Amino acid sequence: MPKKKQEKTEEENSREQNFKGKLTKETDKVSFEEEKAEVKEKTKKVSQEEYEKRVLQLAEQGLTAEKIGEKLRKEGIHPSDYNKKISKILGGKYTNPDRENITRKLSKIEEHFKKNKGDKRAMRERARVSAQLRRLNLYLNK
Repeated sequence: MPKKKQEKTEEENSREQNFKGKLTKETDKVSFEEEKAEVKEKTKKVSQEEYEKRVLQLAEQGLTAEKIGEKLRKEGIHPSDYNKKISKILGGKYTNPDRENITRKLSKIEEHFKKNKGDKRAMRERARVSAQLRRLNLYLNK
């Protein structure tokens, strides 16, 4: 037996009408222009020196280059507007996050392998991760 079509309740009809009313072109234009104005208000233009100082301040707090970029964007300062990359400003303080993660993983595996000499899987994993680190270092040092 075919199912009968269920009639919509008054509440569902009113929700549907409200939803359709929100999607008119006029309201879309207004909301888009308002958002655009808000973004312009939020963005700040600071000098190159101030930008570099701010990056170094955030680095002293222990943030990575990626987190520094996110924090600056939230403050309205866009790193793409400036000549130097965050990693170049940090210089020797900057470490590649991939390299950090792999070295941390390798140290954990080595600690485990020292305690468990018979763990063949850990031995294989240690060889695999050290090779991965070596390849990454070759790539980054080109």
